[in-house]
Amino acid sequence: MTVYVMQPDEAIAAMVAPEGRLNPYPLYEAIRAHGDLVQVREGLIAAVGYAECSRALREPQFRVQDASSYDIVYPEWRSHSSLRGFTNSMLFTNPPDHARMRRLVTGAFTARRVAELRPAVERMTDQLLDRLAEIGADGSPMDLMNEFAFRLPVAVISEMLGVPEGDQVWFRAVAADVMIALEGLTTLSELARADAAVDELSAYLGELIDRRRRTPSDDLVSALVQVRDSDGDRLSQDELMGNLTLLLNAGFDTTTHLLGHGVLQALERPDFRARLCVDPDFTVNYVEETLRFEPPVQATSRWAGADVNLMGTEVPAGTKVLVLMAAGNRDPRRFPQPDRFDPDRPDIQPLSFAGGIHYCVGAPLARMEAQVALPMLLRRFPKLAVAGTPTFRARWLARGHNWLPVSIG
Repeated sequence: MTVYVMQPDEAIAAMVAPEGRLNPYPLYEAIRAHGDLVQVREGLIAAVGYAECSRALREPQFRVQDASSYDIVYPEWRSHSSLRGFTNSMLFTNPPDHARMRRLVTGAFTARRVAELRPAVERMTDQLLDRLAEIGADGSPMDLMNEFAFRLPVAVISEMLGVPEGDQVWFRAVAADVMIALEGLTTLSELARADAAVDELSAYLGELIDRRRRTPSDDLVSALVQVRDSDGDRLSQDELMGNLTLLLNAGFDTTTHLLGHGVLQALERPDFRARLCVDPDFTVNYVEETLRFEPPVQATSRWAGADVNLMGTEVPAGTKVLVLMAAGNRDPRRFPQPDRFDPDRPDIQPLSFAGGIHYCVGAPLARMEAQVALPMLLRRFPKLAVAGTPTFRARWLARGHNWLPVSIG
């Protein structure tokens, strides 16, 4: 892999530029050349080491960007519905409100609940594979991202939330624009697209919420509408909308790109492909290595709420810490030969779902979907092959393919 020689601030700038977004890994190494916890400029530190990233994600004095910090860095943020929407979710909320929101949501994503969903995921996968067989019967290439990697996770999260099947394809175009707001690297014109998408999605969710209030069903929207915990806490209307927007988007976006990365690695490595078809234990390791090697979410940020000593580095209050989880996943101190895709490496434990109190609530579901779908896809289509040049979407924070042409043979 090419390694660039540049200052940390130059590497950060290059990393978020269009060319850098297509392959940020050499730029992570350019930062690592200066250390594992690097002062980029006053008020900004980048964590690229595995241990440093892990500690930053779990440091109690570090906070996520919330409404009060948005008021400081971007006073006009409330004029954008996309920023308002996500800021009302647990993703951008600190204690004590974060714990209340998370407690009301996480019941749907427990290990027991995810295990109970496995037969439904297998059924949905079978249905999509039947559809792929019809589409590809004449040998023509198809986009696996659109026809499979997107459709499965959106079907799963939609069923959990109670979104009707007929609305799921419409949702992809809207969701792609909604996710712009999470990039943090957007122009005003892009943010306008995100605002329009959130407005459209909010209108849809508002109608769904009203229907579930009148006629509850066995789904997560109904549960969140009615939920009360033992202390009488509940989600406000804005929090309900914000967290549903988060769950509906994050609930499929990460898994979509995990599936895309996982399929492509298998098609490039016949030995791994063969083992995926027959060995469930290997499949578990394979999914973890895919998450390490090509994490769908590359980074997150924390702000020091007080002066903190982070593994020997003094972090003054108010400092932003850019936690480059994808760089931590390729730390040679933690993973020998980190640029080699190796599902047999021991104790993988990627950082890809963050950590601490903001650890992704949907991580068990994403892992299970990939563990189910990848072997089923490869067993059903033993001649599945890449039929063109895959392309990455021009995003940095949420990295994934927007085009993966395949033929089923």
